[in-house]
Amino acid sequence: MKKLTFLLLQFLIVFSGFAQEAKKYTSVNLNLREDSNTSSNVISVIPKGTAVTMAQDCDCVWILVSYQGRVGYVYSKYLTTNQPAQTQVRQRSVKHYTNSAGERIQSPTYYNSAPEGATALCRDGTYSFSSSRRGTCSHHGGVAKWL
Repeated sequence: MKKLTFLLLQFLIVFSGFAQEAKKYTSVNLNLREDSNTSSNVISVIPKGTAVTMAQDCDCVWILVSYQGRVGYVYSKYLTTNQPAQTQVRQRSVKHYTNSAGERIQSPTYYNSAPEGATALCRDGTYSFSSSRRGTCSHHGGVAKWL
């Protein structure tokens, strides 16, 4: 309870409309963490090229950011001021495959946020629509997060 109160207080202070509010982009699929260390719980995985909001730009190792209504810490090394070129305007070529049960399934595809029907976020930033866990994201670096 104490940690939750502290985090809410940080959110109110940090994101209460300071003029120094900044936006940066993730350069990799980045873990949003509860606390400023690699041992803390992962709240969410932010896909590569996604914009995050922070109260101010600093030379900090860990930065408190807001992403899709969640507040947490990210490692600043993986933030950039420029959106990575490959995610700015990506033509979405939606492909499909037939799974072992004979069902036609959409192949993993890049999206800025989880689309309807997605079952997993792959480590390369694509969203999988697999109906079984076996083999999900196998050609995309494995599963980063189950949805």
